[in-house]
Amino acid sequence: MTATHDVFNQAPPRVDVNEYTSHVALTEAVDVYGGAWATEALTAAGELAGRGDFQRDAELANTITPKLVSHDRWGHRIDDVEFHPAYHRIIGEAIAHGAHTSCWSEPRDGAHVARAAMFMQFGQIEPGHACPVSMTHAVVPSLRVDPVLADQWLPRVFSREYSHDLGTGHKPSAIFGMAMTEKQGGSDVRANTTRAVAQADGTYLITGHKWFCSAPQSDAFLVLAQTEPGVTCFVVPRVLPDGTRNVFAVQRLKDKLGNKSNASSEVEFAQTVGWRLGDEGAGVKTIIEMVNQTRLDCILGSAAGMRQSVAEAAWHVRNRSAFGATLIDQPAMTAVIADLQVEAEAAVWTGIRLAAAYDDDSEESTAFRRLATAVGKYWVCKRGPNHAYEALECLGGNGYTETGFPLSRRYREQPVMAVWEGSGNVIALDVLRAMMRDPQSVEAVDNEMAQALGEYRDYDLHVERTRKLLAEAAADPGRAPAMARRLTESMAIALAGSVLIRQAPSEITDAFVAGRIVDPGHMYGVLDPRLDLAGIAARA
Repeated sequence: MTATHDVFNQAPPRVDVNEYTSHVALTEAVDVYGGAWATEALTAAGELAGRGDFQRDAELANTITPKLVSHDRWGHRIDDVEFHPAYHRIIGEAIAHGAHTSCWSEPRDGAHVARAAMFMQFGQIEPGHACPVSMTHAVVPSLRVDPVLADQWLPRVFSREYSHDLGTGHKPSAIFGMAMTEKQGGSDVRANTTRAVAQADGTYLITGHKWFCSAPQSDAFLVLAQTEPGVTCFVVPRVLPDGTRNVFAVQRLKDKLGNKSNASSEVEFAQTVGWRLGDEGAGVKTIIEMVNQTRLDCILGSAAGMRQSVAEAAWHVRNRSAFGATLIDQPAMTAVIADLQVEAEAAVWTGIRLAAAYDDDSEESTAFRRLATAVGKYWVCKRGPNHAYEALECLGGNGYTETGFPLSRRYREQPVMAVWEGSGNVIALDVLRAMMRDPQSVEAVDNEMAQALGEYRDYDLHVERTRKLLAEAAADPGRAPAMARRLTESMAIALAGSVLIRQAPSEITDAFVAGRIVDPGHMYGVLDPRLDLAGIAARA
């Protein structure tokens, strides 16, 4: 080629970077919250996730997307989903490293923290596979409602083997999905029309249409259906104990904005066999802990996405020059990277703090996570899309291209975290519901905020304003829904601020208070230049 084709002033590929040891906020948070014993395993996973071939698999899994195979060659209905082998390699590694259920199968202090960090590393590079990984993790508390079903399924859920083939129903491992929402009800699952009829052998026959069924290739699902007393939860396997296929008709795979590697579907149940999990009419109560666990993973997934976004942006601007200087040394760019890093660190510290709350079953910690998980889910997940966009812009035209650059994919990915397991209004109203039903949860969150008082006057004033909003909502429940978002936002900022003030380096805390409480700008890159912006950017 001629000299006009020489390539220079381009950032090299960001590969062979250990995604754990290079992520200083995550390593610090894991150490603080009791997961340091997992450093060796997390470091090994970080090396794997940073490899070029792993990142290439992430790209392939999202460009050669899942395909519905409704029938086999002889015309038998099989309702299978065909994936590129790259997808199976990624989810297989995530499961082998315990990103799904290690905190349940190997319980110890800090187990939920270590599992959260493992989950985040794989989700940082390829988020679509994290959906079935998360659901398999989250199903454990619900399965434990029924000792018989728990004995049947938990050993398979805990397995670190992975196999896509449904087989004859006797696989040593299992992946779980869920099917709750219907086209007429959405988040209002009590409006479901799917019905379940009890049989003499103790099973139920289920008939209905589910508008969203996540990961239809899974081995089993938690399904909500109506019985006489009301909405009830069922375990529905794809393969029955006698080796025959259960009726599980996948109507189509959803064509989504992002989350392309993950198969989402509509399914029809027609006399489909299910096993009741929990009491009749108590389906929401039975499945709610699964929902809470997946909401935590939405926070972790959004935080992992923020890490990918700012890390890719920082890598680019440290390796590209313009107007006579490396981009990172241009003050305007330093300010943007620092602001993106502050946002990412707030999300990471919040997520790991919440994971630590699941390691502690004390009354106060249980009350805390009941409210704080919803608060964190609302705020962190909503901050993800614009964060990804701003990071994408740091790469200029490269950021907007698909081939070889992951940030356009990440930009499409981040909104799903805010939609999945309850979009904004649903979560904000759940926050109000938790406050009204469980006043102890408000006390627990207030105690968390109170632990950081006295360090920053502006933070103290923000907590005071938050407490006033809490009092207003409690005093006038009829008006509370109109202020639900404002209240949830205020609590989320106070929660993140409390964690950062107590645990994070001062340069991060100073910038968070200045840029999220004192003078929150409308765009990234408007932090006070007197802050240690270069030091913050270095952490990216």
